[in-house]
Amino acid sequence: MKIATWNVNSLKVRLPQVLDWLAANPVDALCLQELKLPDDRLPLDALREAGYHTAAAGQSTYNGVAVLSRQPGRDVLRNIPGFDDAQQRLLAVTLDSPCGEIRIISAYCPNGQSLESDKYPYKLAWFAALRDHIEQELARYPRLALLGDFNVAPEDRDVHDPVKWEGQVLVSAPERAALQALIDLGLHDAFRLFDQPEKSFSWWDYRQLGFRRNAGLRIDHILLSDALREHCVSCAIDKEPRRLPQPSDHAPVIAELGCA
Repeated sequence: MKIATWNVNSLKVRLPQVLDWLAANPVDALCLQELKLPDDRLPLDALREAGYHTAAAGQSTYNGVAVLSRQPGRDVLRNIPGFDDAQQRLLAVTLDSPCGEIRIISAYCPNGQSLESDKYPYKLAWFAALRDHIEQELARYPRLALLGDFNVAPEDRDVHDPVKWEGQVLVSAPERAALQALIDLGLHDAFRLFDQPEKSFSWWDYRQLGFRRNAGLRIDHILLSDALREHCVSCAIDKEPRRLPQPSDHAPVIAELGCA
């Protein structure tokens, strides 16, 4: 079973790229972030023709998340229960797999903008609510995969220039601690389960030739529960879509679960 995450930075703009990518990489589930489309404008027919069911929490202009899956998802959950938030940032479904029932969660974590912005404490509050929610989800779904754009680079090796980025949003100590609190629930960064090339990133700024210089950050992650970690046989970042004309600034991340 293959699962993937991709912040597409507008599904309307990137739909042809998503369809081409799915044709070349027929994953069982693809978590999308930054749809930037309301529910009534989602390209459900095109995705259905590509062989995928869609569960989504859409939103105009900003945010929006979805799970595309070969089989229809059930027990669909939209957003974090009990957390009052108009922004559409979380979508969960349950899928059957050779590993057994799996909870797939697509998350678009807040950016925070800057340490001085009022969006920064919102980001930390959102992470705290997510942590409490995932703790409850794990009790119900031991086979759980949390995928998405976390807007946090976990370690300095996930940053192209740690000195330049020191003290900035996406790498600050409170943000890294918030991500670690999630991982401490019993989740595992699938990418770090394997030896990886140095300077491996999933996001590059459009400005200043960020991708060409590989001046990026690894902020898109696949976190697997204990019950799924033992089945994970690979995890990689696919940089090819970032080379396309008019690409998203993020690249897909793919994990393979070797369920028998």
